[in-house]
Amino acid sequence: MSEDATVNTPAETRAAWTPEGEVKPPVPKITDDAVIGAISTVYDPEIPVDIYQLGLIYAIEIADDGVVKVEMTLTTPACPSAQELPAQVEEAVRAVDGVSDVHVEVVWDPPWDQSRMSEDARLALNMY
Repeated sequence: MSEDATVNTPAETRAAWTPEGEVKPPVPKITDDAVIGAISTVYDPEIPVDIYQLGLIYAIEIADDGVVKVEMTLTTPACPSAQELPAQVEEAVRAVDGVSDVHVEVVWDPPWDQSRMSEDARLALNMY
């Protein structure tokens, strides 16, 4: 390559610089589908259906700064997985690209009942 030759690097592969330092690329937009997909990998160990299909997730809030809040419940207050399921939800959501923090809150109102289950969950559990 001659001394006159220059290498053109696409702008998206170079860091942007300002007097204050490097400007980081924007945080990827977190979608409800990405968070639901992550939550759907969590299963109650006693039930062969993911907790999203079981209707245990009541609310998902995604803030602009990447913080995700999840309100969930359990099938019963005496659920033997009461400690592990919220921790598994937090771990799964934290792995979503762009998530900066996760807050999982277990709520009891309204109480969970079978009407919250998806049709797929009812079929899988033979609960029509």
